[in-house]
Amino acid sequence: PKRRYRNFSSVRTTHPTYDARPPNRIIMLRIAQTQSASLLARRSVANATATAKRRALSTKSPGPLDGDAGAAATHAHHAMTTFLVVATPAVFMVPDSWTDGFVDKAFGILVAANVSAHSWVGLNYVVTDYVPKVSKSLLGPARIATAGIGAITLLGLGKIAVSSEGGIKGAIKGLWSPKKKTTAEE
Repeated sequence: PKRRYRNFSSVRTTHPTYDARPPNRIIMLRIAQTQSASLLARRSVANATATAKRRALSTKSPGPLDGDAGAAATHAHHAMTTFLVVATPAVFMVPDSWTDGFVDKAFGILVAANVSAHSWVGLNYVVTDYVPKVSKSLLGPARIATAGIGAITLLGLGKIAVSSEGGIKGAIKGLWSPKKKTTAEE
């Protein structure tokens, strides 16, 4: 007895000698899909294994400018992000009378350090991902540039935190408050 297949839209069931087998193109498509899926799975396992072997054989230790190297850097980056997400809105919602003075300056220095370190590590991730695609010889200078950007950010925000009226909180609030009129303008 011949096998009968159902639910193929291209099968003509009105012809008396046709046994309703699926067309060859459907069988070939199924075989090709199965082979390509198994090949893709083997390649992804092979690539992951090769990457792990390269990392294990690498004797190069991370330099002082490699802000994105290792699990400790990733953990520190996530901790800084969590601090910024939780502490910043809390301090900005507290009345100014509670944070004037030491609390404002200490918070400003903490924010300055966290923002600059967070941006330095984040930019190192960008450098690691994209600069080698342009030129591997630019990796070192790009890391120096990101360290410079982080240092300038730390100095600028640190100066605002310590010497400006209201610190970082006052500077950010000043962006949305109307400009005060002086006696000469009246």
